[in-house]
Amino acid sequence: MDYPIGVIDSGVGGLTVARELMRQLPKENLIYVGDTLRCPYGPRPEAEVVEFTWDMVNFLLEKNIKMLVIACNTATAFTLEELKQKLDIPVVGVIEPGARAAIKTTKTNHIGVLGTEGTIRSHAYRKALKNINNELQIEGLACPAFAPMVEKGVVSGPLARQVIEEALTPLKDWKEMDTLILGCTHYPIIKPVIEEVIGESVDVISSGDETAREVSAILGFKRQLYEGDRPVSHQFYATGDTHLFMKIANMWLKQPVTEVGRIQLGSPQSI
Repeated sequence: MDYPIGVIDSGVGGLTVARELMRQLPKENLIYVGDTLRCPYGPRPEAEVVEFTWDMVNFLLEKNIKMLVIACNTATAFTLEELKQKLDIPVVGVIEPGARAAIKTTKTNHIGVLGTEGTIRSHAYRKALKNINNELQIEGLACPAFAPMVEKGVVSGPLARQVIEEALTPLKDWKEMDTLILGCTHYPIIKPVIEEVIGESVDVISSGDETAREVSAILGFKRQLYEGDRPVSHQFYATGDTHLFMKIANMWLKQPVTEVGRIQLGSPQSI
């Protein structure tokens, strides 16, 4: 089925999911929308996150996408069920795949979650994890400085290290934790620094790999995987700085992104 997969995120973080989709489904076209102008979503009220998410979804629906991937944990927490009910295409979020990956990894049943304020406040990961295994011990920590830092392109070096060390100080009290979920798709971009700070005794999990597997399984079951031989052509759109988006995309995707479209979503008041 030669229709693209739509991917939405509050900014550049969803590129971590897009990279896995490209790796696991190399024949599929992606259309990516990053709401970089209104990022981060984490501190915003739920109603605002829902409104902004629908702005991106409505843009993609005009592109005849065959599937929607919500590559944003905050948007997943607040909109996944509504989107599943209202859209006639498959919708996948990143929280349940991330939870499954963590459960497969943990030996101590003590799992930590790093996320935006909105994701941690929603307890979405706690619910997803407990639905599978009620014996788990789960700790959540909001890291509001991480996503804006990544959006600015600060992903390594002394400043990134300092910000991450300060934010992760409470982890010292999580003695039994052996698995840490990066509950925001921006965070895998700074995963090497996070791993340096927390040490080798903790496995750091991101949801991109498991999410891409779920997308592949659903499209395969529905017989909607593309099986032809046309060239792959991905499209990228951002609501904010397209040059910075392109720079981060080229760095993270490790394949040339030569064009990023600038789009306006929603009303001027919401921007």
